[in-house]
Amino acid sequence: MALSREQLQELENLVRARREALLAEIREEVGRSRDESFAALAGPVTDSADEALADLLSDIDNAEVTRDLGEIRALEAAQERLASGRYGECADCGGEIGFERLRASPAAIRCVDCQRAHEKTYAHPGAPKL
Repeated sequence: MALSREQLQELENLVRARREALLAEIREEVGRSRDESFAALAGPVTDSADEALADLLSDIDNAEVTRDLGEIRALEAAQERLASGRYGECADCGGEIGFERLRASPAAIRCVDCQRAHEKTYAHPGAPKL
């Protein structure tokens, strides 16, 4: 069952709202990290543990921005699919991606079955177990 005009409009609004929220988050994060110096993160008296903690906090901030940028790219690709009329079409099998899946993950490019197969195929190997 193809997506109705109302469903497409709802999903387009979700994509736009999520993208705008992520952009605001990134602006805030970048602005905050610009204002925080190493001294502010590590404290007035630094030792190797303070330095390591400051580096860790900085790395976490950078990882969050990188994750958000990746999601923005996926949302922009979803906007392109919406504009071209290909939104809701599975990239692997060409079938339809269900409305509820798109509502939960508006940037989804695969149906549930193809996503499951993709994750099994490209999953990271498990950690060694005792």
